[in-house]
Amino acid sequence: MSARPTDDLFVRYMKAFEDSTKHTADCPACQGETPCAEGVPIHDRFARLQDAYTARQKQQR
Repeated sequence: MSARPTDDLFVRYMKAFEDSTKHTADCPACQGETPCAEGVPIHDRFARLQDAYTARQKQQR
């Protein structure tokens, strides 16, 4: 039985999701309509990686 190769994009996407949700849970500003200055890059990174992962999944179908 061989080990599955690590899917770096998926790992980065899930880490970004974790960072984004943790920040949102701890930041009242990010729970509203306008994220705080610290949260913007965190949420943007998550959105970018989510888009990349979703696009790759569609290509593989």
